[in-house]
Amino acid sequence: MMDCMIYLQHSLQLFLTYTGLIQLTFAKMYYLLQPFRVLWKIWFFLFFVSTLILLYPLLNWALSKAERWPKAFKIMQVWAWWLISVPGIWMKIEQKESLPKAPFIICPNHSSYLDIITMYRTFKGYFIFMGKMELNNWPLFHIFFSKGMNISVDRGSISGAHNAYERSKDELDLGHNIVIFPEGTIPPNAPMLKIFKNGAFKLAMEKNVPIVPVTFMTNIQRLQAGPALKRMGGPGPSRVIIHPALYPADYAETGVNQLRNDTFAIIEKPLKELYGDNR
Repeated sequence: MMDCMIYLQHSLQLFLTYTGLIQLTFAKMYYLLQPFRVLWKIWFFLFFVSTLILLYPLLNWALSKAERWPKAFKIMQVWAWWLISVPGIWMKIEQKESLPKAPFIICPNHSSYLDIITMYRTFKGYFIFMGKMELNNWPLFHIFFSKGMNISVDRGSISGAHNAYERSKDELDLGHNIVIFPEGTIPPNAPMLKIFKNGAFKLAMEKNVPIVPVTFMTNIQRLQAGPALKRMGGPGPSRVIIHPALYPADYAETGVNQLRNDTFAIIEKPLKELYGDNR
């Protein structure tokens, strides 16, 4: 019996030592590969900017009149394909069930700058973004919001937020789908979710349109926001889960808060399964 106990103790020590070595090896590998991640991020940024400059005249033409916005959307879909394919990213989309009839509101988590690009590869039908007013100040990129196709929200102005909300209702009346990131920004501790804002869910209830929750699973691994020298980045799959739609009629009694909470839980569940509770 004593020999058995000694053997088990020795085996446990060996296991812990081996596990520690593996963890140390992975930690060293992470730092050894970091220069390559930085180079890949620089390459991605340069490729993004150079292709945007090349497409700028065409995009400016397509975005300058509302009747040409569907053409601009198609251009952006093709551009998005090049932006992810050339740097070595490929889409892995899991769709739980058929999408509802348009219009509907798409609610994804926001963990990477790549989310906006991959959205154009995730949904084929026409949609517009609702984004923060600060995007109008970004060099070159501002064209996607300043031309009026997508909706800018001035969160520091009551009238500005109201105007954006009214514009969103008009777009839904036209049958256009809207993408709203309910977190409002990329959380600093992503992929952990930030508390959702009520806007998208209030809009869904008022206009009686479905919410389609979307989970971006690995975009943070492909292009993590933050300092290039410290954050993750590199080629690989962009995994996306399109969840079943949630319908306002099912929340007639429980209201906006329950719709928001259910959307949060649906988006968060696969993130917990992949990254754990301490994301």
